[in-house]
Amino acid sequence: MPHPRRPAGVLRSQGWAALGNFPPGTQVFVFRGGAATWFGTQLLGMAITIFTLGICYPFAVVLVERWRAKNTFLLGRPLRFVGTGWGIFGLWIKWFLLILITLGIYSFWVYPRLTAWKIENTVLD
Repeated sequence: MPHPRRPAGVLRSQGWAALGNFPPGTQVFVFRGGAATWFGTQLLGMAITIFTLGICYPFAVVLVERWRAKNTFLLGRPLRFVGTGWGIFGLWIKWFLLILITLGIYSFWVYPRLTAWKIENTVLD
């Protein structure tokens, strides 16, 4: 399914060629995040999760993913996370209930689905 903020086929149909020609050995990804901002982001995300008893965990995920994307560059171009807490809130409630009903077994399916959602909502600026 195409991303709502990116026209269908952008980068997908053109592959890496859409980013330009670059010689082998070129550093593709660069991460510039620091410990202080990571710690503050994680602390805020944990506080959001703990004080809402896990209900607002999707908003904490968005906070952390925006930090990660903001500090990651692909061939010098920044990444941007476009997902929202409300965009995954319904799925999170469904997953949470399924984890409770299955006594935790469903949690093995949640991580890959959450990871897919994060990747699908990370775009190249």
